[in-house]
Parts: sequence; structure tokens; C-alpha cells
Amino acid sequence: MRQLYRKYIYLPFVDLSFRSKLFLVFVLVTIIPMMLLVYFSYELTKSKLTEQIYINMMSSTAQINKNLENKLDSYEHISASIYLDDRLASYLTAEYVDDPSYLDVYKYIGNRIDTVMAAYPDFDSAFIYSDNPSLPKDNYYIKPVTPEVQDTELYKQLQQSHGNIIYLTSPQSEDSPAMFTLARLLNNNRNQYPYGTLVFSVSESVIYSLMEKEAGGKDIFIINDEGIILSSADKQLLDTSLPGLLNHKFEGEASGRFDTTYQGVKAFAVYNTLANGWKTVSIVPYESIIKDAKSLSQLIIKISLAFIGVALLLIYITASLFSNRIRILIRMVRRIERGDFNTAREEQLGNDEIGQLHFAFNQMTGRLSGLITEVSRKELLGKEAELDLLQAQINPHFLYNTLGSISSLAVKHQDSQIQDMVQNLAKFYRISLNKGKSILTINEEIRLTRSYNAIQLIRFKGQLNITYTIDEAILPYSTVKLTLQPFIENSVIHASWNQDNPLNIHIRGIIQDNDIILSVIDDGMGMSRETLQTLLGEKPGRGYGIMNVDRRIKLKFGEYYGVKVYSRLGIGTAVQIRLPQKAV
Repeated sequence: MRQLYRKYIYLPFVDLSFRSKLFLVFVLVTIIPMMLLVYFSYELTKSKLTEQIYINMMSSTAQINKNLENKLDSYEHISASIYLDDRLASYLTAEYVDDPSYLDVYKYIGNRIDTVMAAYPDFDSAFIYSDNPSLPKDNYYIKPVTPEVQDTELYKQLQQSHGNIIYLTSPQSEDSPAMFTLARLLNNNRNQYPYGTLVFSVSESVIYSLMEKEAGGKDIFIINDEGIILSSADKQLLDTSLPGLLNHKFEGEASGRFDTTYQGVKAFAVYNTLANGWKTVSIVPYESIIKDAKSLSQLIIKISLAFIGVALLLIYITASLFSNRIRILIRMVRRIERGDFNTAREEQLGNDEIGQLHFAFNQMTGRLSGLITEVSRKELLGKEAELDLLQAQINPHFLYNTLGSISSLAVKHQDSQIQDMVQNLAKFYRISLNKGKSILTINEEIRLTRSYNAIQLIRFKGQLNITYTIDEAILPYSTVKLTLQPFIENSVIHASWNQDNPLNIHIRGIIQDNDIILSVIDDGMGMSRETLQTLLGEKPGRGYGIMNVDRRIKLKFGEYYGVKVYSRLGIGTAVQIRLPQKAV
């Protein structure tokens, strides 16, 4: 998993340019969250709007139900007044045999129905079906029950109504508008059988007007307990099944909501039930619900795109600024890689992090250039010091042959002092030449010094005393060749002394503060400050001076190490040589 992450995510991202990284990060942390915000805002707004529309639709259906129930109650009260009219019942049940008294029936029933029609202009027509064969029918207020009437759905439902009001609708046709029919069987306690059927016809538009003002872009239906549409805006749908149209069955709940497909589009439906079992169903296409949500989302998207465009422009400018300055730094690195340390022509890059990096890089470049110059100078000085040392060396074969000849002559003439001096001189040069190597152990340096001192003791017999205090722990460590001899020679040449007051030289080697300290101390007359400065500036032609030794030590071991000289006129001189504990 880690390898896949590095191969397909980490490494491709690292290889992108700085500008591409900035754009990618901007997309990840800005554009994607912005799109998610728009999406969730849209969904939340749609949910809230749906909930609000549901509440409004439930409120409107409740109001429609209330209006409709009030209207139906008024119709029921009118029908009840006729149902309970005993005089009407007696007229409809009386026997008429060639008796003109039936004219009173026409007059009474006509006045009764006209009064109802006048009081309730909603009614389009009102009449009574009578199956009394002795009562003549005027076919206006009183109509006969013919076989055709008995075959109607109205008549069939009335036989199962037990005196309750039934409601039927008839769809719109070319000859008549959609009608809403209310009917009930007429009966009373004295007549245990129906003596007539009261029928009111109301235009369906009168019923629909009760809910039309509540529609507000919704499709509203009134259906009976079997789901048959009793009233709707589309009159062609009357007397058809709404559950079949919506592909949804209304369960036992009195009210609720559901999603459906209506007229080929997704819709949201809300229903509420009247006291008589009818239902008011409101249907709203989802498109109209989310129209406001879409408008809000589109506004948010436009504003977001505007901000994103501005942000992209600012990111581009910022990325270009950073990229250009980084490219300047890269060019500087490339020039230094080629050995060009000239940074004077580079422009200033400001005071931010990149500007500070540029400034520090310039400083580092200057120091690096200085260090390279210093190293080159030190290498040159080292070569000069090595050259000085090589120039001071004598051809070993010639030297050894010459010294051998002198020693043979000394033995021949039985001069032991000359022989000792020659042998010590041979030892001195054998060690100092060191096969051309410039580094030797302190032990070898002490041996070389002892050989040189032996020659001086023979030369200045009785006038020179040399003592040693050497810690054996320092002997294996390294030093540059001819570290001590130039300072002993300095003491012998420059110190003022005579036979009565011999010169004492003390050579010491110890470990101090994890460094090796070699010292050459004499009790001569010492030197003034001016003389010491002259000595420090000694030229190679005058011998291996103090500066020669100091320079070689610093070149080999570092600036921390080297030679220090302390001298007071009339007291003496002390030379201190600091070396690291470094093996050969």
C-alpha cells in the first residue's frame, strides 16, 4: 500500500511544478468543497422546500375539506328537510284514480323544489323519481322509474345506500358539462319502503370552485372511498380511478404524502380524508418544488464561480511570482555548480521567506567564494612551504657519503668529538629527510631534536645545558617535521650568554585540555617586542623560522593549532606549540 501511494500519488505530486502543485491544492481544498457546499445546499433547500410545501398542501387540503364538508352538510340538510316532509310523503304514496287532485301534488312539489333551487343556486336541477303507478309524472319535478333508470349506476348504488346520500359524477361530454349528482332514497318511519328517490344535480365546476383558489399550481382531486375521481381540473378524468393513474394505493392512513409519477413527471402528492371517507389529493410536480432551490443553487454557483475565477487569477499571479523567484534561485545554483560565484547581477527578491533564502544564499555564495580563495591560498602556501623544505634538503646519497668520509678521517686521526658530531649529524638528517614525508611521530621528532642537541652540546661544551620532560603518552602522535629544532637553534643563536652563565634550555611535552603542548624554554636575555616581531617575520633564507613552523602546523591540523612565543627582556623566552592528538 505504501509503495502504491508513493508510486501513484506522492511521486507524481512531487514531480509537478510549483504552480501545478498550487493549482492542484487549490482545487482540492477550494473548488471541490465549494461544489459539495452547493450540492448540500441544494439538497437541504429542496428538503426544506418540500417540507414547507407539504405543510402548505396539508393546510390547503384541510381548508378544502372544511369547505367541502360545509357544502355537503348544507346539501344534506336540504335533502333531510325533504326526506322528513310528511306531506310530500303522503302525496307520493297516495292512490290517484281519475282524480285531478294530483295537480295539488305537482303544485306542492314544484313549489317545494323551486324554493330549494332559489335558496341554493348551486343546484342545476332537482327532481324526484317515483314508482307510484297511480301518480302521473310530469317528467320535470317527478320522473318515472323506467328500466333504463333501473340500469343506471345511480339506481344500483341507491339500493345499497340504506337511505344515506350517495354522490356520483358524470364526465364532460359534447352535449353537457361534467355534473355532480346527489341522491337519496325517500323513506320515513311510517313507510318502511322507499316511496321515491330525491336527486340533485350540481355542476362539477361548483364543487371544483371550492378548491380552485387553493390550487396555486397544484393539481387537486376529490376522490371517493373507492378512489374514483369526483372532481378535478381535468374534466376528462372524472369517474376514473386516481390510484390507477398514480400507480399508488391509498392505505388506511387518514392523511399522508408519497412520491409518484403524474403525467410522465416525478411528482409529490399529499392527501387528506373527509368525514364521509372522501379524500382530497394535491399533486405538485417536483420541478415546481425545486425551482426555487435550483434558482438559489444557480445563484450560489454563479457567485462561487466568480470567486473561484478571482481566486484562480490571484493563485496564478502568486504562483508565477513564486515560480519566477524560485527559477532565479535555481539559476544561481546552476551558475555556482559551474563555478561562477558572481551574484551581483541578480535582482532583489523581497523580504519574505524566498527573499530571505535569496539573501542567505548570496551570503553563503560570498563566503563560499572566500573559502575557496582561502583554500587556494593555503594550498599555494603549503606548496611554498613544502618547496622551502625541499630546497633545504640535501641530496641524501651525497650527504651520507660526505659524512661517511668525514667520520672515517676522524677515526683515522683518532678525533672522537668530530666522529660524534658527524654521527649525530647523520642521524639528524636521516630522520629529518624521512623519505620526503612531512609528517612524523613526536617520538621521531624528539630523537631528531636529541641528535641536533648532541651536536650543539659538543660545540658549546660547558656553556649549554639541555633538559627534557616528555610524557611518554604523546610519543605515538604526529607532528610536522622539524617542529622543535628551529626554536632550539633560535635560542642558541639569539640568546646572550657566556661561559660563566651557561644557557639552560628545557624541552617539555605534555597533554593539556586534550591537546599536546610542546614547549622550548630558555633562560637567555629574552627579546624586546620589536625584536620578537622581527623574529616572527623571519625569511626562509635565514632558516626555518617561527612563521614557517606555524604555517605548516596550521595547514596540516587547522587554524586552532600552531605556535605562540612569549619573551621578556632580561628573563628569557618560551615557545609553546599546540598539536592535536592525531596518530600518523
